[in-house]
Amino acid sequence: MAEAVGQLKRRAVVAAGTLALSGVLQVFASSAGAAGAATRPQLPEPTGRYAVGTTVRQFTDPSRKDPWHPERGPRQVAVSFWYPAARGAAHGGTVPQMRRDAAVHFGSADGAGHGNYGVPAGAVDWAATRTHAHRDAPPARGTGPCPVVLYSAGLGDPRTWNTTLVEELASRGYVVVTLDHTYDSSEVALSGGRLATSVLPGYAGRPGTDVGALLRKAVRARVDDTRFVLDRLGDPALRAGLPPRLAGAMDLGHIGMAGQSAGGFTALQTMHDDRRIKAAVNMDGTLAFPGPDGTGSHLSQVAREGVDRPFLLMGTESADSGPYRRQPSWKALWEHSRGWRGDVTLAGSRHGVYTDAASLLPQAAARGEVPRETVREDIGTVRPGRAVAMMRGQVTAFFDRFLRGRGRG
Repeated sequence: MAEAVGQLKRRAVVAAGTLALSGVLQVFASSAGAAGAATRPQLPEPTGRYAVGTTVRQFTDPSRKDPWHPERGPRQVAVSFWYPAARGAAHGGTVPQMRRDAAVHFGSADGAGHGNYGVPAGAVDWAATRTHAHRDAPPARGTGPCPVVLYSAGLGDPRTWNTTLVEELASRGYVVVTLDHTYDSSEVALSGGRLATSVLPGYAGRPGTDVGALLRKAVRARVDDTRFVLDRLGDPALRAGLPPRLAGAMDLGHIGMAGQSAGGFTALQTMHDDRRIKAAVNMDGTLAFPGPDGTGSHLSQVAREGVDRPFLLMGTESADSGPYRRQPSWKALWEHSRGWRGDVTLAGSRHGVYTDAASLLPQAAARGEVPRETVREDIGTVRPGRAVAMMRGQVTAFFDRFLRGRGRG
């Protein structure tokens, strides 16, 4: 990656209290992998009553040119569906977390595993990590209509980078749709063996980049992607092409959205813009933009105007996070919103704790392939099991209450 921006601090915040870039616009020298076999980290098992099925689709939006590469034609959006499947059925083997070419890029010097999370390039065999889900498995019978939850990852992260949470929701009776934001995500595995890699590091290397405008463009593209996918969920042609009974299992009258970092920002801005989103979870995503030079803080529309449906803010103990009162954009959202609002902070946590980093990086650190200091910087001092349980428990309880009407007090 370009040396020109090598002095930007890893996991820096663009202006105090503004959007955490999670290292996407920060550039690091390539580092060699540890000697010996690479770690094959394992994801935690989901705890719900159902097995998990998954299927992948790629959508084309003919009404919109790709915002990052308009010369390449209409916008392409890759999604995965995760859903409850019957236990004990002959589903075949589980699917990998990432397609092999995507996993190799994720773990390279140009990928999010290295750039966002500081994992030495080549140290971890990301292609060896498997999910607990079975491709195109028949959906479980007797679930009734399943609420739908959309998931958007952090800036530069791929849609695969919170499988821990996504599988848990599916095992508890939700249909989860994960979105990749092409050319924002570190890499997107497209049909025909194509791999679309992020443009963001290239922008970071350009002198005079207007950081605020770049981030506004990224959020706008993410919201447009999400609303397009919402449109497709109701398309009879799509529904006919899904695994049998999956279309009928989706309750499109009860849709929520969750996201981490910029994905949390995307979830709340989409809920502001689109009333099909009934409830949203923002995991450590600031709702403001820096100025052109990367300094200052300018509230987003959702922070200025608020929302009238339930939302949950999940903070960390990073210097720029924590309870909503410590973040100007969260405080503005809270004060301008109507209806139910929730705010929790995980003690001893850092920005990456609400991703698969919480469970996977400590395994690599135990083998000496990731510095323990990197783990502390990424996820904090919180125990991995506690972090995973808290994230899964809070998000599931929130959607159980506001999409299913359970646990109302």
